[in-house]
Amino acid sequence: MNRTQRIALWSALLVLSAGVFMLYLQPAFLVMLAEQVWACF
Repeated sequence: MNRTQRIALWSALLVLSAGVFMLYLQPAFLVMLAEQVWACF
């Protein structure tokens, strides 16, 4: 794996992590997630 591929991979992981973090800041998303988990039981 060369340097360009490694930088691209780390950048993609950083963007993905930031997107997940932004979802967890929205209360409506957390309520929907909790309701979906509760529906499994």
